[in-house]
Amino acid sequence: MTVKKKILLNAFNMNCVGHINHGLWTHPRDRSTDYNKLSYWTSMAKTLERGLFDGIFLADIVGVYDIYQGNVDLVLKESVQLPVNDPLMLVSAMAGVTEHLGFGITVNLSAEAPYIFARRISTLDHLTDGRIGWNIVTGYLDSAARALGKSGQDEHDSRYDRADDYLELCYKLWEGSWDDDAVLGDKAGRLYADPAKVRPVSHHGRFYSSEGYHLAEPSRQRTPVLYQAGSSGRGREFAARHAECVFIIATDKAAARSASRAIREATVAAGRKPDDVKIFLGITVIPGRTKAEADERHDEYKHYASPEAGLAHFAAGMGIDFSQYDMDEPITYGTSNSIQSITQLAQQKRWTKRQLLGEVEIGGRYPRIVGDAAHVADELASWMEEGEIDGFNLTRTVTPESYEDFVDIVVPELQARGLYKTEYEEGALRHKIFGAGDRLPGRHAGAGYRNLGISGVLRKAVP
Repeated sequence: MTVKKKILLNAFNMNCVGHINHGLWTHPRDRSTDYNKLSYWTSMAKTLERGLFDGIFLADIVGVYDIYQGNVDLVLKESVQLPVNDPLMLVSAMAGVTEHLGFGITVNLSAEAPYIFARRISTLDHLTDGRIGWNIVTGYLDSAARALGKSGQDEHDSRYDRADDYLELCYKLWEGSWDDDAVLGDKAGRLYADPAKVRPVSHHGRFYSSEGYHLAEPSRQRTPVLYQAGSSGRGREFAARHAECVFIIATDKAAARSASRAIREATVAAGRKPDDVKIFLGITVIPGRTKAEADERHDEYKHYASPEAGLAHFAAGMGIDFSQYDMDEPITYGTSNSIQSITQLAQQKRWTKRQLLGEVEIGGRYPRIVGDAAHVADELASWMEEGEIDGFNLTRTVTPESYEDFVDIVVPELQARGLYKTEYEEGALRHKIFGAGDRLPGRHAGAGYRNLGISGVLRKAVP
C-alpha cells in the first residue's frame, strides 16, 4: 500500500473531564479531573509538540445534554461534558510553552457577537504568531438556546444561513478593515498607524449589522484557519464555501470515502480546488508495544468505561431519549433539528439500544484501532488511502497516557514508513497544513473582502 501524503494529526480534546470516551475519568491513571489546572494543559501541549502534532482541536458546547432520561443526572454523575470551561482561555498558556502546535478552537457563533469575537480571534492569532484555527459551529442543543434566552434552536438550515452572514461580517473585519502596511510604528514621526489605510466596515445582513473599525491590527493569518464539522447537505454547502479543514465521523472506510468525495465535489462546485479542504476523521487509538499489551490495555479501559454515558451523549446529538426503549426494540428515528448526519447514520444502520451501547463500548462512537505500532500504522494508512482523507482527530482515552503512548509507540513507526513528518515546517498554521502561505488563498470566499472601500464595498477585484 502506498500513501503519498503525510498524515495530518490533531489531538481531539475539550476543556472538561469527560469528552468522547466517557467514564474513563474513573481510571486510576487518568488525570482529566485536573482539567481546571494550567499545568494539565501545558504538560499536554509539550507532549503533543514532542510528537509533532499539527494541532490540538478543542471541542465545546454551551448547553447541556438533557435528553437522556429527561434530565442531567447521569450527565453530572459521569461528567459528560459537564462541567465544561471556556476553550479559548487555554490557548495563551499552551502557546507559551510551544512554538509550532496549532490550536483549533470551537466557538458557537450563536453565542458570540461577531464584532467582539473577531477581535478575540485576532488577539490569539497575534499572541500565538499565527497558530489559531476556528471550528465553526452553529449549535444544536435546545438547552443552549434556552440558556441564551431563546425558546429553542433555530431550524437546522437557517442556522447555516445565519453562519453565512456571520462569516461575511468577520471576513470584512479580518481582511478588509486594515491594510497590510497600515501599521508603521514610527516613533519619531508619532505615527503608529496610517489613518488612510484603516477604514470602518459596513455590514447590514439578514442577521447581523455592524459599522465600525476592526479593533485589532492585522495578525499573521488575519483570518484563522477555518474548521467545520457539518456533513448534512446544507452543512456541506457551507463547508464548500468557507471550510479549510472538515471533521467527519465515519464507521467504516467506504463511508469515509463517500463523505470525502461529496465534500471535495462541493468544494470544486464552489470554485475552489479539491485539495483546498483537508479532511480529518475522528478516531480512537489504543496502542501497545505488543499486541498482547494493547489488548490488555483495551480490556482495562473497557472495565472503567461507561457505555451508558456515551449513549446519553449520543442521545443529545439526535434528540432521542433512548432510555425509553427496551434493548432490542426498534427505534423511531424521525427528522431531527439536531445533528442530521448522526440521525441519518443511525437510520441506515437501524441501530437498537443494545447495538448503540455496543457502538459506544468505551464511551465513544468513533472507529477504534487496538494493536502494536505496526498494526496501528497499517490501519491509519488504510483509512487514509481507502477513506480518501488527510488526517485524524485523535480522541483521548486515559489522560495523559493515551497521547504519550501514541507519541512514543506510534509516531516513530509512522515516521519510519515516511507517513509522518520528522520536523515542523516554519510558517503559520495555515502554511503548515497547506504549504501555500499564511493567508487565505485568493479563491477562498473570505479573500474577496480584502480591498474594502470606506463603505464596506470592494474597491477593486481580487485576483
